[in-house]
Amino acid sequence: MSHPHPELSSPPPLDQNALRIVGLGGLGEVGRNMTVFEHGGQLLVLDCGVLFPEPHHPGVDLILPDFTAIRDRLDDIAAIVLTHGHEDHIGGLPYLLRERPDVPVVGSRLTLALVAAKLKEHRIRPTLVEVAEGHRSTFGAFDCEFVAVNHSIPDGLAVAIRTAAGLVLHTGDFKMDQFPLDGRITDLRAFARLAEEGVDLFMVDSTNAEVPGFTISERELAPAIDAVFRDAPQRIIVSSFASHVHRIQQVLDAAQDHDRKVAFVGRSMVRNMKLAGDLGYLRIPPGVLVELGELEKLPPARTALICTGSQGEPMAALARMANRSHSIRIERGDTILMASSVIPGNENAISTVINGLTRWGAHVVHKGNARVHTSGHASAGELAYCYNLIRPRNVLPVHGEWRHLDANARIAIRTGVPPEHVVIAENGVVVDLVRGEARIVGKVPAGNVYLDARAIGGVTEAALRDRRTLAAEGVVTVLAIVDADTGKLAEPPDFVVRGFVHQPGDFDAATPVVEETLLRAATEGIGDPWQLEELISRDVSRWARRAFGRQPLIIPIVIDA
Repeated sequence: MSHPHPELSSPPPLDQNALRIVGLGGLGEVGRNMTVFEHGGQLLVLDCGVLFPEPHHPGVDLILPDFTAIRDRLDDIAAIVLTHGHEDHIGGLPYLLRERPDVPVVGSRLTLALVAAKLKEHRIRPTLVEVAEGHRSTFGAFDCEFVAVNHSIPDGLAVAIRTAAGLVLHTGDFKMDQFPLDGRITDLRAFARLAEEGVDLFMVDSTNAEVPGFTISERELAPAIDAVFRDAPQRIIVSSFASHVHRIQQVLDAAQDHDRKVAFVGRSMVRNMKLAGDLGYLRIPPGVLVELGELEKLPPARTALICTGSQGEPMAALARMANRSHSIRIERGDTILMASSVIPGNENAISTVINGLTRWGAHVVHKGNARVHTSGHASAGELAYCYNLIRPRNVLPVHGEWRHLDANARIAIRTGVPPEHVVIAENGVVVDLVRGEARIVGKVPAGNVYLDARAIGGVTEAALRDRRTLAAEGVVTVLAIVDADTGKLAEPPDFVVRGFVHQPGDFDAATPVVEETLLRAATEGIGDPWQLEELISRDVSRWARRAFGRQPLIIPIVIDA
């Protein structure tokens, strides 16, 4: 297996007969999926998603892919191809289209409907190109064939990309459910046909590569969901992804069977389910769906709510119900059905929500205590099956954290792919497919771009470090009035302390530190206020570390007397 190295430099010019692949997101993380293909002087973008922030990203709303590597080549983009409609694959699209709105956006019917609704909110009118499984279309130098795959949202597509450099098969997010609710299975016949043609590079979903066996079918969840609706004594509140049409269908069917009325809660849930219903992907039983106001007039034992918040997102409906900031109040006897898996990194947030709901008297049913969710991703057995079916020349695992990528690579090797033809790359690593061989040739910028309110990229790692310090250590403002002639303190400094546990007068002991700093600066001829503030910040921070074993954020303010 080949791995990226920190000493990688910028890649060399691309050979005219080669295909270049650069992951700008989704490698080493679950989310923010975006891959750029380059051939013949043109680019093809596959997906453009977002990553949701973790607790160590205070104040951040979303994490976007870094477009730096392609920003001066936006006119070379032939198309943006979307594999399916999940946020980690389409959520970054508005921010890329802001920079070039006329790029054709290619996807299936449901995917484009979700995209159109999202872009309308951003006041972007996109050029949409609808495709379906079995379609084959050319975008610039790229001949794309679309293959049906089964996932936790309808209308998922794998993409076979043909160029003069070879054939690449990208699975998108997929699993091999043989009994899907919509009857749309992963098209293994198409995979086999592509295998006969010869797959030069297989890019494979890695999310469940550590999970043995096969992912269970959606249909196997029906008894557990039915049991919740049968046994719940009062109101039922179901949380799910706002795009999980299959799970919502199962909930609506159970509600019909047990004579409960249902209302959707949350803007994204209402919007997405209306789209799915209008397009025929969601079958809403007659008389089951009502408005929230009408539902509240019914006896609790005849009602159910479907809302967002299965990942513990602080602003989603379920989390707000748990902390009593939502208009819907959790009551003793309510049953909460959390019908989604846990995205890595969200475990603590979900646990907090479960504890909050339980505190108010609700009974919480989740994946840990009932079979109420199955993954949308192929497990190790399915991946091995695909490798044996396709027999690719080269493999590039995608969509997963490092441990997922590594586990996927090991499966490929066990099925007979030569280790030197298995490439594990991280975001920004450049892989070239040349004469049937995939190899790492360099690296381009691919850092985190933070969306903070309306500011894109305004939050830096340094700013996040300051925010984390503020949260954990507190802040001390040092107001120093300095005599412009002597460079000495005109009066003792003021220390304004917030969020730092201390006794009154503790920081008076830092006065000599400030005096010594200013004396040393004057001796060295340093009189610029900004430079003085930097020196005071450094020295007072070191003093606080020695004195208290803590290191609050120091904000010095130097004023000339």
